[in-house]
Amino acid sequence: MTTLHTKFYFISDFHLGIPDKATSLEREKRFVRLLDEAKADAAAIYLMGDLFDFWFEYHTVIPKGFARLFGKLAEITDSGIPVHLFRGNHDIWAFNYLETEMNIHLHRTSEVVVLGRKKFFLSHGDGLGPGDKGYKLMKRIFEIRFNQWLFRWLHPDIGSRLALYFSRKSRIANIIKEGRIEKTGNYNDERLVMFSREMAAEDPSINYFVFGHRHLPIDVPVSSNARCIILGDWVTNFTYAVFDGNDLSLKYYPP
Repeated sequence: MTTLHTKFYFISDFHLGIPDKATSLEREKRFVRLLDEAKADAAAIYLMGDLFDFWFEYHTVIPKGFARLFGKLAEITDSGIPVHLFRGNHDIWAFNYLETEMNIHLHRTSEVVVLGRKKFFLSHGDGLGPGDKGYKLMKRIFEIRFNQWLFRWLHPDIGSRLALYFSRKSRIANIIKEGRIEKTGNYNDERLVMFSREMAAEDPSINYFVFGHRHLPIDVPVSSNARCIILGDWVTNFTYAVFDGNDLSLKYYPP
């Protein structure tokens, strides 16, 4: 890798697989174009969760599709550029296939990392911040190994079709169909902004809090030294962030 590879890319919430094969494939191809461009100067690529709307790895079977994406990710990691995936609430059942087959570094919890001279708090963002007790309970249930073992006993055709049936009727699927862009009226009320503000008070050395999950492109200060960046999504916003060694900025990727 040459010294030109100095940028860090952060991208989140693709929800590939919904609302239908054709629409998902169009978004997948758009993402692959970005990855192809990023490999020219990327020091690392961080996928911040919900790469798929549904993903479950059986011992010998993985969900069908995503060949273009997998090929590009393998090409990037084979070239020596690290790719990291922070599991989201939709790909919580990613176990080891992406690691063993494509050498993608899989992260199961929030992490603090130093990139260049800046300190980053990285997380998909689900379950963080105040409230949302119902989801936090559901997440704990999904993470129980016995429940994962029970689901594995469903035939893959049944398990996948059942999950995709509900996925394609979800709020996110309807947003894609309608072409809506999610907005928020008050950034201060966002759970992840509130969480970042509290964490920045506890650890003033953190410069950036980077999240996915909320599908809202947000870049707001949470202290005199730190900013909270929510990456938006690749559902309707097609936004991502790039850190050039000095500053982290949100960007839009055109069709």
